[in-house]
Amino acid sequence: MGMIFGKISVETPKYQVVKATTDYEIREYPPCVVAQVTYNPTQFKGNKDGGFMLLANYIGALGNPQNKKPETIAMTAPVITQKSEKIEMTAPVVTTNSGGDGGSEGVIVMQFILPDKYKKAEEAPEPVDERVVVREQGERKYAVVKFSGTATEEVVAEKVGKLREWLERDGVKVVGEFLLGRYNPPWTLPRFKTNEVMIPVN
Repeated sequence: MGMIFGKISVETPKYQVVKATTDYEIREYPPCVVAQVTYNPTQFKGNKDGGFMLLANYIGALGNPQNKKPETIAMTAPVITQKSEKIEMTAPVVTTNSGGDGGSEGVIVMQFILPDKYKKAEEAPEPVDERVVVREQGERKYAVVKFSGTATEEVVAEKVGKLREWLERDGVKVVGEFLLGRYNPPWTLPRFKTNEVMIPVN
């Protein structure tokens, strides 16, 4: 019942607030380990949750964990997505949706942040499915706006636009594409959902 009403009972990333305004926060996040999958949505024949399922199977969220120990890995929040005009092949960040050679849907890079007990990539269980990659992510800084409700494309675009305006107003340098963090499962009542728009800043 708690999840229906938006209770967040899983581990969430640690961070330090380095600046807080009436409009947004700037947060500094320490290094972490992520599980990542890169795919074209068309390979899942219209199943938009295909990439999510690969990662959920890796950690054992849906049954036996699909890793070589095998070891069940606790789910964390948020699940983060990112839309970008371009995918950096060396270091994609969380979930990237990019138009390009993959067709109109583009390519998606999705990540789960693994629990804090994993300090190095080699400490996490090795995936069985070669499409799942475990890697380390360094320190990063984001300007963040929190909001409730369903994170539709229209709502997210509005939040991103406002945040970019505020950052330009305050002379904060944007250094990448926005991320969307969603803390609740789909069955949480919309008004109780917690979401965050995050823009990497210098």
